[in-house]
Amino acid sequence: MIVDALHRAGLRSGYAHAASLGAVGLCIGLWIRAKTVDQDERGNAERRALFVGLWPPMLWLIGDSLLLLER
Repeated sequence: MIVDALHRAGLRSGYAHAASLGAVGLCIGLWIRAKTVDQDERGNAERRALFVGLWPPMLWLIGDSLLLLER
């Protein structure tokens, strides 16, 4: 149902897979940045990187679901 709505809205599997890989890059970038901030802000920066790190599996599975629908 949700995947059908995403497909009708124009989202394709390649877009979701690319977004998943982009989220991996963003997570790594945020994690590296967290190592450069001072100790007071480091915990918040690391939590932000971990939160973004939860996105890639979800986006990849949405892409796989869209790929099944496209076939």
